[in-house]
Formats: sequence, C-alpha cells, structure tokens
Amino acid sequence: MKTMNKKTRLLLIAGTVLAGTAILSTRNRKHAPLKTVPHVDLDRYQGRWYEIARLPQRYEKGCHCVYAEYSQNSAGYVEVKNACRKGGPNGKLSVTEGKAYPVEGSGNSKLRVEFFWPFRGDYWILELDPDYAYALVGAPDRESLWILSRTPTLDQDVLERLVQLADRKGFPVEQMLLTDQSCFTQG
Repeated sequence: MKTMNKKTRLLLIAGTVLAGTAILSTRNRKHAPLKTVPHVDLDRYQGRWYEIARLPQRYEKGCHCVYAEYSQNSAGYVEVKNACRKGGPNGKLSVTEGKAYPVEGSGNSKLRVEFFWPFRGDYWILELDPDYAYALVGAPDRESLWILSRTPTLDQDVLERLVQLADRKGFPVEQMLLTDQSCFTQG
C-alpha cells in the first residue's frame, strides 16, 4: 500500500511539473517583433486618455471609469497618473502615479513605465490616430494591451479595427474586457 502511495505521488508530481512546463512554454511563446508607430509627439500625447478596453490586469481588477493623464516633466520623463473607481461607477477613486521614460532610439513610441521602483513595464504605442484621438498600447510579451481614447467612448468601427490589429500582432484579444465608463457617459 505504501508503494502504491509513493507511485501515485510520483505520478502527481510528474504531472504537475509537466503541466507547469506547458504553461510556461505558452507564456514564453516566441512572437514576431512587435512593431510600434515610428514617432510620438509627447507634447500632443499629453492629457487625459480614457481606457476603452484592456487585457485583464491584476492591478485593474474591479476598476470602472478608468483613465490616465500624462504630462511631460522637464527632467525628461513623462508623469503618469492612472485613475479608476474601484467596485463600480460610484466606487472610491483610486489613483496611482508613476513615471514613463522614453526608450532611446524609439521615436518616443516605446516607454518604460515605473510605478514602484525598481520595477518597470513596457508601454509601446502600436497604433496612434493622426489626430491623437485614440491609441493602441501594448507590451512585447503580449500580456498587456489597452485601447485608449480621448473620449469615454469610441466609434465601434474604430474599436473593431484596433482589436483586429491587436489580433494580427499576436495579442489574445478573446480575453479583452470592455471598460465600464458609465460615470463619464451618464446624464
């Protein structure tokens, strides 16, 4: 009986290891290099951007009425303020501040964002309306993706086009969530 338990445990451990390896291999999938827009005018990019849709992020769980505000700092970085209402459109406002540093040679289309030193994340601008009315932003590991707009709503055709573009770039768009912006669109 003890031998059977050891064999069963060994099989369970082996299965767990194999499952973990399979999960890691899907996370470390090789993707084609992620192409960004050629240039971003950070002066024009400043201001408020509303989140229209996103891939789920742990830190945005329960967020409604999400927006970000960007402003240039004379020290060469972009000040970032992310805000959302936790628990619903009438929930408590939660604000997180950080800094974004343009990646040299990227034409300002690739930024490294830091909210908690020393951890930084990639913020790559993949598509940008010529009038800076909307943007598609993601990370090269394809685990972060946002559709942003200067207004709390976005034309359905534009939204669909951006989702299709993200899909072609290898993002798991079937996991995307539409952001509740009802606190900005009511009344």
